[in-house]
Parts: sequence; structure tokens; C-alpha cells
Amino acid sequence: LLVVAEDPLRGLENIGRAARARSHAQIIGVTGSVGKTSTKEMLRAALSASGETHASAASFNNHWGVPLTLARMPLEAAFGVFEIGMNHAGEITPLAGMVRPHVAIVTTIAASHLGHFNSLDEIADAKAEIFTGVVPGGIAVINRDTPYFNRLSTAARATGIGRIVSFGKHAEADVRIERAVLHPDCCCITANVMGETLIYKLGLPGEHMAVNSLAVLAAAKLTGADLARAALALATAEPAKGRGVREELATPDGSLLLIDESYNANPASMRAALALLANARPGKNGRRIAVLGDMLELGITGPELHADLAGPVDEAGVDVLYAAGPLMANLWGRIPSAKRGAYGETSAAITEAVLGGLRVGDVVMVKGSLGSRMGPLAEAMRQKFPPVRKES
Repeated sequence: LLVVAEDPLRGLENIGRAARARSHAQIIGVTGSVGKTSTKEMLRAALSASGETHASAASFNNHWGVPLTLARMPLEAAFGVFEIGMNHAGEITPLAGMVRPHVAIVTTIAASHLGHFNSLDEIADAKAEIFTGVVPGGIAVINRDTPYFNRLSTAARATGIGRIVSFGKHAEADVRIERAVLHPDCCCITANVMGETLIYKLGLPGEHMAVNSLAVLAAAKLTGADLARAALALATAEPAKGRGVREELATPDGSLLLIDESYNANPASMRAALALLANARPGKNGRRIAVLGDMLELGITGPELHADLAGPVDEAGVDVLYAAGPLMANLWGRIPSAKRGAYGETSAAITEAVLGGLRVGDVVMVKGSLGSRMGPLAEAMRQKFPPVRKES
């Protein structure tokens, strides 16, 4: 079938709207400054245990990706999961209007794309645009731990949403963590889900992942999925490419561990990634190594926000730091000389130093904004140290 349109984008939007109009699926929209893609992938795993689930590929969350994902939604899908992103105010409203979710999730508010906004308040307002598309009778699921919870809740009610479900560590959250044991490669969680206690394993490490899994369980319950099956399925959740994938790489005398966080970065996700590195277990004589690239789109706050990472780097017990990019120079200047690996203006400028400085037992976390091109550096590690094949 060949469809000819005078305006390809408008044509794609019309096909997407038609696919949404014919669908009987329960639709979930996900936005937030951090954690959209991982939450979307957790939803895919959890809801698939109860019925056919259609979800965005990769990070198809913009004015092209959202209508394309809608257009691809099968008629028989029981659940649809849509990641909705933005760089500027006003971008989420039309996308939410196409998706028309039954449940709208806001993961958190943080300093992402701050270069396009004057404040975090403005970022919260832009994320709250997702509520404008919620269908009548729909529900908002909002992180109770963010300082912007009340602002987001007010925005949701202003659109006519009558029910708000909160999640997080907060004692008053409707879906909350009662206990979480954080392991290097997973979490074991006891949660209260709107009065129902669940104990489950999450196949993703990190407290931030544990918190976002609460939003997943809330959405599962609110859309009629089997909650117990959803919780069990979270054990199979895996990180998306460049978002915490852990790979054992072969060295001549053993192996090292790569934690690939190279897809994107902002101050909140950088701190979360450093916390993951802190929880990792180097091998004998191994070290915790952070290879960090610039966090982009932070505007005039960029230099200060990079310098402020010195504390989290120290708290994570980083033994060696490699840094790339003009903004990362602000962090580099605050790192003790004993912990400095190498600094360069680009990721390519430090690649050889990183590859030459690794040894058996090391745990290496690579992270930066997409534009800082840390992905090719992580790939160079795989080329020199091939991934160890796991026995099936």
C-alpha cells in the first residue's frame, strides 16, 4: 500500500489519529524529565503479561515518533504505551491530543532542556501539558517525591482530571516503596499499591528505577491489567540501549564491566548513574571508572551544574574520572589529580586514553548527552574488548 500525501507529517498525523480512533486499547502516556524510556519499557514488560501491548520503539517521542507509533498500533492491541517528550513549551499538547491517554504518567521534573526554559517551574508546566489530552474519566499518575507534585496536580485538575494517583517514597504516596534492597544488577522491592502489598523483583538496578516501577504498577492496576502478573513480569525488564546496559567485556587476562549510559544525560540522570556505579562491585584490583561527556541544553546554568557533579563523583567512590567536552572542564577542575584519567574537548580525544587505561576487574560507566558522542567511545570499548558471550 502506497499513501501519497502533499505534507508527509500531516498525513502521518492523520493516520495516527485514525489508528487511535479505531483502537479499543487502554492507552498510557509517559512524560517527565528523566526516566521516560525506561518506564515505557517497564510498562511494555508488565502489561504484556495481561494482553498484547504496543509501545513506542526506542525513543520515538517527538512530533514524528508519536504519530508513527500510533499509526503502527495493531487493532487487536489491549494496551498502548506512548512516550511523549519535548524540548520547548507547547510541544506536548498536540502530541497528547493525538494519543488521548486513559492514564498519563509524569516520572519527575528535573533540569533537562533548561536552556530552553527560564526555570524548573516552566519545565513542570510544559510536562503538565500531557494532562490536556487525557480522555474524560482518565487518571493522572504523578511522582509524589518531586517538589513539583502540587503544581502538577493543580495542572491536572485544571484540565478536568478528577483522579490523581501519586507514587514514590513519600509516606503519603498512593503507591509507595515500603522496602527496597538495591543490588548491582536488580532491585527487590516491597510496595504498597493502593492498599495492596506486593513483593517483586525488578530486573533493573537503582533506586530511581525502583521508584518508576511504582508508576508502572499503578498504571497496570488502573487499566485493568493483572497486577500480580505485572509485578512478576518486571523481573524480566531490561535497560534500553545506551541506558544502563551492563556488558562483561573480555580482557587478555579476564574481564571488565561496561555500564553503557551513553544515550543521554542531565544532572538528575547523571547523579542516578553515579549512584549505580557506587553500587557496582569491581573485581579484584578493579576500580570504579566514570567516563563522562557534556550534559547539553542547560543554558547559562551548564557550567555550574557540571561543577556540582564533583560531590556525587566523590560520593560514588569513583577511582578514576575521564571527561570530555567544554562543559565537563568545569567538573575536571574540581577533581583531585590522583583521580584524573584524561580530559579532552571531545569524546574522540580521550578514547585512546580510556582504552589504554583499563584493566581486569574495572567497572566503567560511560555517560553523556547524545550530542557529546559518548556512544562511539562505548563502542570502541566493545571493539577492543569483545563482549563475553553468555551461555544459554
